[in-house]
Amino acid sequence: MSEAEIGGPGLSVGAAARRIGVAASTLRTWERRYGIAPSRHSAGGHRRYDERDLARLVLMNRLIQEGVPPEEAARAALAAGPGELPAPAEPSGPVRGSRGGRLAVPGATPATRALGRAAMAMDAAEIQRIVTGALREHGVERAWQELLAPVLIGIGERHAATGAIIEVEHLLSGCVLGALAGEIALAPPPVTHRPVLLACAPEEQHSLPVHALGAALAREGAAVRVLGARVPYPSLAEAVRGLGPAAVFVWSSMPETGDAAPLGDLPRTRPAARLLLGGPGWIGDPPEGAVRVHSLPRALAEIRAVLAL
Repeated sequence: MSEAEIGGPGLSVGAAARRIGVAASTLRTWERRYGIAPSRHSAGGHRRYDERDLARLVLMNRLIQEGVPPEEAARAALAAGPGELPAPAEPSGPVRGSRGGRLAVPGATPATRALGRAAMAMDAAEIQRIVTGALREHGVERAWQELLAPVLIGIGERHAATGAIIEVEHLLSGCVLGALAGEIALAPPPVTHRPVLLACAPEEQHSLPVHALGAALAREGAAVRVLGARVPYPSLAEAVRGLGPAAVFVWSSMPETGDAAPLGDLPRTRPAARLLLGGPGWIGDPPEGAVRVHSLPRALAEIRAVLAL
């Protein structure tokens, strides 16, 4: 950050919003609802964000992208000490593709800009090169958190706002899915006997988080069975009955697909399978013994504990 931007009175709400890749109205809502506010004042009495304020915003935005509810994300950001705060984001700005498209990527980095440009240009070869390179260099968990999820979120938000770029979303999703499937195919032989069963809730079509979790677990030596999108609960029950998994992970991204009640009727196994409900879309109380997880790192931690990895 330049001295002029952050060393003086700090950043206005508009400048801070551009820095982390959200709307200015979003920052005002976070301040009003959750108390995550700027700490400086200009000579004219206007409130300004300093470097630590921006780092808290970056952390909150990242947690929300991972599926953590905003209230919990705000509490975590406000409680984080200096060593727990990320580096403040560089100016995000729109990503421009060769076909003239513009894409706002939250907290853009050089890597997310490169992937965003390739996606907007519909350059499948470049998308594959960037995605597979990131998976090889950084591993599935970091590549998903820092590269894949932010770009997918940016594309999804652009589509939601305009109704456009469905073709871009489908191309990028297909390339990411192929790369994650490759990670599972190239994984070492599993060291666990009972598999982890991963599925989307019925009518849940957004299956990439399930495939990302499966790829991360497979690379760590877990036996995984990824059932993918829109798995009817009777079919999930048959898989549980036939495989006797150590853990069952079910993903729902929106309330329309997140009815948790039928999961209480899944077959009992011995030893009992750990049931994890992933994503922000679940409604109602989870079945007894089930665990809600809001991010890939949390899901990995829970399953690692079950498998003693």
